[in-house]
Amino acid sequence: MRDPSRLMLVLTALLAGLALAPASPPAAAQPLLPTPSRWPLDGVIHQVRDFEPPPAPWARGHRGIDLAAEVGQPVLAAADGTITFAGPLAGRGVVVVEHGRLRTTYEPVSPAVHVGSSVRIGQRIATVSAGAHCTRPCLHWGLLEGRSYLDPTILGRKTSQIRLLSRSSREVAEERAALRAAAAEAARLAAAEPVPTGFVALPAGSGLMHPVPGPVTSGFGMRFHPILKVWKLHDGTDFKAACGTPVVATASGRVSRSSFSRGYGHRLFVDHGRIGGRVVTTAYNHAQRYVVAPGQTVRRGQLLGYVGSTGYSTGCHLHLMVWLDGQLSNPMTWLPP
Repeated sequence: MRDPSRLMLVLTALLAGLALAPASPPAAAQPLLPTPSRWPLDGVIHQVRDFEPPPAPWARGHRGIDLAAEVGQPVLAAADGTITFAGPLAGRGVVVVEHGRLRTTYEPVSPAVHVGSSVRIGQRIATVSAGAHCTRPCLHWGLLEGRSYLDPTILGRKTSQIRLLSRSSREVAEERAALRAAAAEAARLAAAEPVPTGFVALPAGSGLMHPVPGPVTSGFGMRFHPILKVWKLHDGTDFKAACGTPVVATASGRVSRSSFSRGYGHRLFVDHGRIGGRVVTTAYNHAQRYVVAPGQTVRRGQLLGYVGSTGYSTGCHLHLMVWLDGQLSNPMTWLPP
């Protein structure tokens, strides 16, 4: 699935079950997940490649995750559902299970079920077979809603342990290069942004306000990620607040989008136009839920949603991000002390 081709387009259409059907609407910001759900393999999960959604259906990307496995290892249904495909496809065995609006896909496998049969969560539906998808035996696990690819880890991450395996030297080098770039960007931002001069630096009545009343627990800049265990740019400011604490708009504006991300959890973006001569956008992350929707106009201090701990999070908090003229910025530069 790394490089799309005509064959890949056929595979995508077949797995989506939409070759002769009208296009489905875009996936909801908060997909209706089957409950309960689990990982498709037993034991500690070794994830060898992350979900890398393509920017367009035909573009490069990794439309699922790869889990280390042994040939012959049982593959289990991630949730209750119905088998909609089981057999060879594009030279490898594939099983597709429908869970209401969502579908999970499993490959390369030797199917142990038939189309139309109902399966229960944890039921053996296949065994891992040899294939060329990974450099070593693996299970490629996918999740779709309509034609939209989702991150399958949202089904399994709360049910079992997971550990990221070391990757190839090329991938490690790429990650280190990305971290060096992030460090350089953080240094550039630190040099480019003026030293915080307080709320009065912006025109009276047009500055940003704190989105929650809690104290800052982690600032903008390079840090050792508490979950990923790598040094990377912390691209915003974390405010400590109990789950359920109201999150308010830092300035008046228009909600531009709302989405769910594995890393950021439930997130919301607000465009504020020009403030103090700068085009300002803010994003609010890890929330329990939001009460406003894209396209809606909001006022400074208006309720947007409630603090949560969704995505990569070690506890209840709000992660605030700020862009000035399209560039990430330290939020505390523009917030009152």
